[in-house]
Amino acid sequence: MINEFGHYVLVLALAVGLIVSTLPVIGARRNDRALMDVASLGSIVMFLLVALSFAALTRAYAVSDFSVRNVWENSHSLMPTLYKLTGVWGNHEGSMLLWLLILVFFSALVAVFGRNLPETLKANVLAVQAWICVAFLLFILLTSNPFLRLEPVPAEGQDLNPILQDFGLAIHPPLLYLGYVGF
Repeated sequence: MINEFGHYVLVLALAVGLIVSTLPVIGARRNDRALMDVASLGSIVMFLLVALSFAALTRAYAVSDFSVRNVWENSHSLMPTLYKLTGVWGNHEGSMLLWLLILVFFSALVAVFGRNLPETLKANVLAVQAWICVAFLLFILLTSNPFLRLEPVPAEGQDLNPILQDFGLAIHPPLLYLGYVGF
């Protein structure tokens, strides 16, 4: 049930992203503060929804839920906990979700700490960020869904890529993504 919840909140994040990518731009053109304010609240909501989805996938890895295809393909019940958790982003689907999480995190930071920006600039910046998030959400949901189920449920997973079973390479993607998106 938690895995379906993770998928569902990604769909909700897409809906919020569509709203944030349109209403603030209209508000900036009309100088309508109420529509521009949608950008900040929506960006924070998108971050919370994507964070919940990422947490659901992380939980599936932590408990070795092999009913999730992504977990089955990239984990094993005997792996150390550290590598179970790094298995979340040690594959295409999880890596895309991590990238999206970091992207919406920085959008939320602009929403919270961008008080010194002109209102129209802030609304437009967050709307453009939302356009990018919508593109990633569509890609994840339509082609790289990390929450696909397996039936019947396998007894054991296939294991994480051996290259990623090294501490330095395990923390490499989050640090790299933080740098890319933060820049």
